[in-house]
Amino acid sequence: MNFLPKKIEEYVLRHSEDEPDLLQQLSRETWQTVLNPAMLSEHFQGRVLAMISKISQPKSILEIGTYTGYSALCLAEGLTEDGKLHTIDHNEELVDFQKKYFDKSAFKKQIKQHIGEAIDIIPTIKSSFDLVFIDADKANYSNYFNLIIDKMNSGGIILSDNVLWYGKVIEKLDAKDIDTPAIIAYNKLLKEDDRIETVLLPIRDGLTISRVK
Repeated sequence: MNFLPKKIEEYVLRHSEDEPDLLQQLSRETWQTVLNPAMLSEHFQGRVLAMISKISQPKSILEIGTYTGYSALCLAEGLTEDGKLHTIDHNEELVDFQKKYFDKSAFKKQIKQHIGEAIDIIPTIKSSFDLVFIDADKANYSNYFNLIIDKMNSGGIILSDNVLWYGKVIEKLDAKDIDTPAIIAYNKLLKEDDRIETVLLPIRDGLTISRVK
């Protein structure tokens, strides 16, 4: 979901870095062959992720929610030469799709795929992190934060996607909706946790940047 008027969004894209060819191919195949293609980060947000990664120059990245690999490839653009990106997804059916594009990239030897539940996998990764991107099941956002916060290096960045949740965070709650209350609680957690400083950006469906003190 985008909150900007269509013409403004088009202007923003025209005046931002072009989408790399490999990511254009990945995006096109995702829309043609994979369910729920709107989950893709796509051009503008992808360039934002890449820019943040390039600015921070992380040695170790954790991504929670790989989907078809678009955001992983964007984040990998800022990795140091000896850096590593760990990306986790529970959908086994997308592993080969992800790997195909990872192998086509300059980062094939730096990306480690993990298949399973992030809550189980994160504690097994023997690494601290300079950059984390949270973009998996919304009900577990706070649980993911609690798992990774003590593994963050000082000055590390935590990126959280979909924090406006289609605008539902300011609407009357549906009693059957478990995701929106979880996102509301997560946003409150990020605002109030004194270990980080946070700004919420209205990019697409909301992207929070939190810096570890």
